[in-house]
Amino acid sequence: MRTKPYNRTNAVFYAHKWAFGRNPQYYDFEHLGGDCTNFASQVLYAGAGIMNPTPDLGWYYYSLGNRTPSWTGVEFLYRFLVNNRGVGPVAVETDILQMLPGDIVQLSFDGEVFRHSPVIVSAGIYPSPSNILIAAHTHDADNYPLDGYSYLRARFLHITHVNVW
Repeated sequence: MRTKPYNRTNAVFYAHKWAFGRNPQYYDFEHLGGDCTNFASQVLYAGAGIMNPTPDLGWYYYSLGNRTPSWTGVEFLYRFLVNNRGVGPVAVETDILQMLPGDIVQLSFDGEVFRHSPVIVSAGIYPSPSNILIAAHTHDADNYPLDGYSYLRARFLHITHVNVW
């Protein structure tokens, strides 16, 4: 296994391009619990360039009926990114100061369950909720301030690299 850098430029470009639209290559999960993590996965794929084809525990989307839970589920995506030892993107949960464009923030509105996965498209020199801007689906947004959300908890997933064969 080798590693390569995560292409943040490609990830952010994709996020801006599709923030208010839907890429026809992917199903729109808006009415099946929300499309936020599906969108976040698309952005991650744009930056990583590779999916993890491991059944069940990998991270891929080939069709509505042929995808992993990690592609569309908030908690499943978290577990995949922080535990990935196979191909695909790898993340560490860290504090807000490590956030860069192309990273993921997951929000809990009740303080217990994380239910939203916006993508960071801009962050200040010293990232804070007021200068981090996100792109997201479900409630479509682009260049939206993180502090525009009313959340009780946030976890910050910094993409460190991409594993490749």
